[in-house]
Parts: sequence; C-alpha cells; structure tokens
Amino acid sequence: MAGGCGVAATKRAQSAPIYQIKVTLKGISPPIWRRLQLRADTRLSDLHHILQIAMGWTDSHLHQFKVGETYYGEPSPDDWMEMRDERKARLSQVAPGEKARLLYDYDFGDSWEHVIVVEKVLAPEPGVHYPVCVKGKRACPPEDVGGIWGYASFLEAIGDPAHPEHEEMREWIGGAFDPEAFDLDEVNATLRELR
Repeated sequence: MAGGCGVAATKRAQSAPIYQIKVTLKGISPPIWRRLQLRADTRLSDLHHILQIAMGWTDSHLHQFKVGETYYGEPSPDDWMEMRDERKARLSQVAPGEKARLLYDYDFGDSWEHVIVVEKVLAPEPGVHYPVCVKGKRACPPEDVGGIWGYASFLEAIGDPAHPEHEEMREWIGGAFDPEAFDLDEVNATLRELR
C-alpha cells in the first residue's frame, strides 16, 4: 500500500508543470540575472532558498516576496503590515502563468530587489532534476556592500589601484572580485544539494 502511494507521488512530481523564470536584480547596469527552471508548485519558502543559491547570496538577512499589494514571508508578531506565510503559498498560486511577475526583496538594509518573471511554462523533461539554473550573467554583489550605491562605490574602488579605498576594499572582500564572473556549474551543484 505504501509503495503505491510513493509511485503516485512520483507520477505527480513528474507531471507538475515547470516554470522557466528570469530573476533580475533591479537597479544594476549591466544587469545581473539568472534564468531558472523549477516546478510550478514550488513553495515560496523553497523559492527563497533557490534564489539565494542562484544569485549567490548567503541568506544572512530578512526577505519577503511581493505580489501586487500582498506580502509573503516569515510572519512575525512584530510585523507592521500583514505578512502571509510563504510556506503556505506556491509559485503557481501567486504567478499563475507566463508573463506573471513578482518581487523578491532581500536584505531590507541594502534593499536588493529582484524582479521575477515567468517566461515559459514547460513540461518536465525526463531525467532533469529541478530546480536547475540554465543561464546567468554577472556576479552577485557582496553581502553588506551598501546596496546599489555602495556596490557602485565598491566596484570603483577595487577597479582602480590608485583609489584611496582600493586596498581596504580588497581586504574586506578577501582578495580579488570579478563582477563579470558567474559559475553555472557551481550554482547547479549547490542546487542539487537542495533535492
């Protein structure tokens, strides 16, 4: 009996639609973005972890999703506005199809806003384990760099050996930083650990 339930669950998992989403960090030019494929029924709480890995964040700060005027996150009695529980909401519920959009805010101090757009709804491919990152461009800014403006100042300092903060910024980041770097294989290796 239990074996039959496992087979049914596996068939449901294989038949769930796959969303291809594009995640773009707002306010940065040239853009920093990732293209991901994941199950449409992914919980927003799981999407948070997927985005942390794909973008390169370290999950060191608070976050929330915004869909229209509705916020999803980890509800707390200290919330000053209504926060729906992200563990009870699925991506397909808040973004019901192609061209649907939502925002993902990470680190309320640095205010990193990510625009998420559903590009395609696909059938799952046999042998592909989701979530998977299919493409991306440019490195994620370092944590606690000071938001968009702090990141611009950071890039200016590390890119110019004559800059008065060059050595300080290199020491802070732990050596070199390549803003153009993106390692697709590394992202997917880490995403595989979620499964």
